[in-house]
Amino acid sequence: MRIETDPLAVQREALARRARGQRVGFVPTMGFLHDGHASLFDQARPDCDWLVASIYVNPLQFGPTEDLAQYPRDPDGDAARCAAHGVDLLFMPPLLYDADHSTQVRVDGLTDGLCGRDRPTHFQGVTTVVARLFGLVQPHIAVFGEKDYQQLAVIRRMVRDLAMPIDVRGGPLVRDHDGLALSSRNAYLSPDLRRRALSLHRALFAMQAACASGETDVSALLALGHGLIDSDGFDYLEIRDATDLRPLTAVTGPARAFTAARYGRTRLIDNVSLAAPTAEAG
Repeated sequence: MRIETDPLAVQREALARRARGQRVGFVPTMGFLHDGHASLFDQARPDCDWLVASIYVNPLQFGPTEDLAQYPRDPDGDAARCAAHGVDLLFMPPLLYDADHSTQVRVDGLTDGLCGRDRPTHFQGVTTVVARLFGLVQPHIAVFGEKDYQQLAVIRRMVRDLAMPIDVRGGPLVRDHDGLALSSRNAYLSPDLRRRALSLHRALFAMQAACASGETDVSALLALGHGLIDSDGFDYLEIRDATDLRPLTAVTGPARAFTAARYGRTRLIDNVSLAAPTAEAG
């Protein structure tokens, strides 16, 4: 595995490989990698000739009071994990934007609710950095984790709307041994905060089980979840359509339950799929 810091060097190599008929795979990250990231590398690896991972803590997607300076970093450990999971090139730019960078990419609609409600500049930062990374890495396929399901939906819409010839794939959410969704920010949690944070996925799983058993009314499912979540600050618990993220009143097709809550100063997100029982299942 090679490590590269020069954006234009990455672009030159990507274009050269595409010209030779090679398929380029890409997994963008902010580093402090865990098994969830590794699963994305493993998903992309069989379908590409050249697999690129990037690590860049993108300032555009952090609000003024968020944890940009404190965001956990482990470059040596990250490089070892990438090499162990078949990454060919690890792109680690110290800076990604030119000094006079003045272009922003914004996706309307899908970014209005959920995490976009309390973090109004977040998704514009995400789409701007991903668009720039796509221009540099020139991928045929790109894989993003379903833990950030709203982000995945937003990037898919950006790619569709801007006619980018990229196959954007979702990687299943990966959980730790105790069920907590893997996240780089889990490192901030004390043992007590982590214990309380387990209420997030337990509430979502209870909603998922209730829906599978026949409860399709969104108000009833949300009431169930609200009664189970223990947090220091509750941002949202919502059920939305799995494709366009529109709010639902009843689960009649593929849906998703989303939650975000705070434990101490750490904000965690989680989500699960919801599906009502089919007629064949009685």
